[in-house]
Amino acid sequence: MPYFQTWEEFARAAEKLYLTDPMKVRVVLKYRHCDGNLCIKVTDNAVCLQYKTDQAQDVKKIEKLHGKLMRLMVSKETHSKVLVALVIGGLIFFLVQRSRKQVLKTEDGWWGAGVPPDGGEDVTIRPFKVTTSDEELEDLYRRIDQTRPVPSLEDSQFNYGFNSQYLQKVVSYWRNDFDWRRQVDKLNQYPHFKTNIEGIDIHYLHVKPKKVPEGTTALPLIMVHGWPGSFYEFYGLIPLLTEPSDPHDLVFEVVCPSIPGYGYSEASHKKGESGKIFLHTCGIVKCMGFDSVCAARIFHKLMKRLGFQQFYAHGGDWGWLITTNMAQLEPKTVKGLHVNFAPPSKPGLPIALSIMLGRRFPKLFEFTSVDIQRLFPCMEKLVVEPIKESGYMHIQATKPDTVGRGLNDSPVGLAAYILEKFSTWTSTDFRNLEDGGLTRKFSLDDLLTNVMIYWTSGCITSSMRFYKENFGKGLNQPHSKIPVYVATGFACFPSELMHTPKLWVKQKYRKLVTFTHMARGGHFAAMEEPQLMAEDIQNFIKTLEKKKK
Repeated sequence: MPYFQTWEEFARAAEKLYLTDPMKVRVVLKYRHCDGNLCIKVTDNAVCLQYKTDQAQDVKKIEKLHGKLMRLMVSKETHSKVLVALVIGGLIFFLVQRSRKQVLKTEDGWWGAGVPPDGGEDVTIRPFKVTTSDEELEDLYRRIDQTRPVPSLEDSQFNYGFNSQYLQKVVSYWRNDFDWRRQVDKLNQYPHFKTNIEGIDIHYLHVKPKKVPEGTTALPLIMVHGWPGSFYEFYGLIPLLTEPSDPHDLVFEVVCPSIPGYGYSEASHKKGESGKIFLHTCGIVKCMGFDSVCAARIFHKLMKRLGFQQFYAHGGDWGWLITTNMAQLEPKTVKGLHVNFAPPSKPGLPIALSIMLGRRFPKLFEFTSVDIQRLFPCMEKLVVEPIKESGYMHIQATKPDTVGRGLNDSPVGLAAYILEKFSTWTSTDFRNLEDGGLTRKFSLDDLLTNVMIYWTSGCITSSMRFYKENFGKGLNQPHSKIPVYVATGFACFPSELMHTPKLWVKQKYRKLVTFTHMARGGHFAAMEEPQLMAEDIQNFIKTLEKKKK
């Protein structure tokens, strides 16, 4: 197969081949999203000419060559040949245009107070430590002591929300036994930093392995949390990745940022139109407020500031969407994407057909027994159950500041609001337990540490605004239309809030490398089952690293 290094050689050979017998010649256009290259082949089944080109620079050359071939065909005064050329030309144009729309792009924003200062951005990286004080604890205890309990209904368990009787037990432990100073020391066992990006301070952990096996290098990995979680969700997972016990395991250098507006990352000060997002060649769509794409852009800048030109990414909850956007923005930078949450962003015909016919013809849609159990009957599993667990979302996507003010004033109210999610989202069966099953999967120390990160940083309102900024623009955002062509691994936990079968995942993630049915675990999988999560991340990235060799 002749393979041409220059366009001129390829064009001459293609023209010569075409003149021999136009009806036998086929023009084949292939676009490879993984490496951003366009490959055009001209073949008559006996001879195949191939030229590999850069899409952005040489699209016009391809169109020009095809136009020349068309004129040669017309010169033979063969109407049917003209029709063939038009069809081929239309196909090439369609494929090129379609491929050019797959790139999500973004412009810099400014989310700090006021206007950007003169002199450029401060790129300083500053060490940070979590601290506390007697005044902070005294204020917390005073507010706890003044809480006004409300009795729960008889036999209501967690079906009306956090059970008030059990909440009193949690509050009593918080007030009398929980040691926040000890937990602060635990938070500080890993190095914390802050750096200013687009006008706001970004907090992150940067954990380097203590020892890297000879002949290997640590692989950079960014892990992004969601709501109502925090960077603390990964504290059980980090040592399994940076200091694996198996000598055959990969060693990672882990970066865990706090989403802006969460924990110790500064929140945006802007309501909207401070940044812009647009699809390549498709005009500009204004970004109304700090959303997932803005967070993705900032985290790309963070990783570059830390010296990583390529890295792996993992996310759940909002972290799923942010890391997905990172893969859409810079597919060559994100070497692999691992997620444990992937609700369909734009359901299409395959998903609709699978819902209508999947129960009767499961093999046709690659449905397993777990898929059938989690999806059917559809009305109950895909409509009623989500409605039961999405009330919070409607509030936060419309009027977050109203409920936020109350939660920011009351530590007990904040704990009830956050911990209820750690009950129901771990298993919907926990709604029928008097204690919500909270300590079946987590310790009260870990749960209250996460609550304290929200309380001491005062971030509950800004964390909820993230829903408003993302959902406020509707569900038809540009990134929802764009597939992901970065190699992807999906960990399917059986008690996840929204079940996503393999077929559904593949509609968005076109290079799905691994899909693992996990043995157990729910929405907060990294915190609940760190060992299982670490194993799946290892297996996924090992698969990619082996392919490189």
